[in-house]
Amino acid sequence: MVRIHEVYEGELHTICRHEASGAEVATDAPIDNQGRGESFSPTDLVATALGSCMLTIMGIEARKQGWALEGAEVSVEKHMTASPPRRIDALVLRFVMPSGLPRESRPVLEQIAHTCPVCRSIHPDIRVDVSFTWPD
Repeated sequence: MVRIHEVYEGELHTICRHEASGAEVATDAPIDNQGRGESFSPTDLVATALGSCMLTIMGIEARKQGWALEGAEVSVEKHMTASPPRRIDALVLRFVMPSGLPRESRPVLEQIAHTCPVCRSIHPDIRVDVSFTWPD
């Protein structure tokens, strides 16, 4: 079990503290939803969690196989619905993979990204579009 303690500071800001490590994340409502956009919005954290989880689960497999995944990058775009109620409509992930990975790692890493816990937890109404760019 993981516990995260969150405090509403007012003005649509929260501070979220991971109790085990003490790490903190601030949130703010986005500009298009009455906020100032001074930090991650809660839905930004969903998008961030997906990219981070996919990289992490690929990293677990890469470590198991002895593949060097360091330098892998992902860009995540979050698209919100145009009409109420507000919700995430789509998450677009573009991976740029590092050189030096063996060719046989490609289908394994691409497939394993889709098995991450966050991806499996996203509602099926949210479109998830994932692509990989490999060197060469």
